[in-house]
Amino acid sequence: MTVTFPARNLFPDWRSMGHQYFPLGVSMRYEFGCAVWKVSVDAGCSCPNMDGTIGTGGCIFCNTSGFAPSRRFNKPELPISEQINFGIQQLKRRYKKAKKFIAYFQPSTNTYTTPEYLEYFCRTALEHSEIIGIAIGTRPDTLPNEILDMLELLSQSVWIQLEIGLQSIHQKSLDFLNRGHTYSVFCDSFQRCRQRNLRLGVHLILGIPGEDRTDVLATAHEIALLRPNCVKLHHLYVVRETQLEKLWQTGKIRLITLKEYAGLVVDFLEVLPPDIVIDRISGEADASFLLAPDWTRTKHAARNAVNQEFQQRQSFQGCKYSRSE
Repeated sequence: MTVTFPARNLFPDWRSMGHQYFPLGVSMRYEFGCAVWKVSVDAGCSCPNMDGTIGTGGCIFCNTSGFAPSRRFNKPELPISEQINFGIQQLKRRYKKAKKFIAYFQPSTNTYTTPEYLEYFCRTALEHSEIIGIAIGTRPDTLPNEILDMLELLSQSVWIQLEIGLQSIHQKSLDFLNRGHTYSVFCDSFQRCRQRNLRLGVHLILGIPGEDRTDVLATAHEIALLRPNCVKLHHLYVVRETQLEKLWQTGKIRLITLKEYAGLVVDFLEVLPPDIVIDRISGEADASFLLAPDWTRTKHAARNAVNQEFQQRQSFQGCKYSRSE
């Protein structure tokens, strides 16, 4: 497919800094002049794959409480401003130098609402003196033009990034995950976002049962063509009270090993353009919800394994990228 995209600003020489891929932290310092952290915020939105509009079961891996601190800490009922205060306090205790933050509307589908409410919760977050931008997690099938028009207007004065869950370009995988949308739906939404010069992130899962290295590379080459601003990679992991848990408990699926995952991540990043920011290279879940794989419990295990794989190959993000794609 052919898409248009806005010209990129110059990006930092992350390789000279000792990195093998373009990490989020370097991007944030380059854009804002300081370290920036994301604060998870729950706007109280629903999901069309859970409320009956598309389906009622949701994605097979989804347990909202397992992914969202606001619900995990039983605080979704707090006003947005109080959630932000709470989240910032938590981050400052952990990171003493934390001073600037992006409000990340993470749980559920945050464009599955009215333009008026979306604008309200974005502007409410921006009233906090330490919030310097907005990230909005969503699905590709909940991006109507009226929502995008509002975000286009808001983005003229505010740093905004739409983070769209794609997970895979392959229909067999989207069906397995019970996503309820197709890749063509994603492409349509992506192009309409691009026409409005919106900043875009794409979420992807590596290690989906039934996908092999060829499938993963096909997804990577498509993302290289699309050239979103950033990519967030996850591995498929099992949390409690999900359909995926049932498949795992009954031995119907095999989860990817750490070594296999590191290999796929490096395969993926090698073909991406060097100016795509890598928001993260693995998923994480609260320990009380997480069931498998065990290596998910070890902090930085995936990052260390990926770095080691890059070193063994003597490669880096973009080393196999072709501008002709």
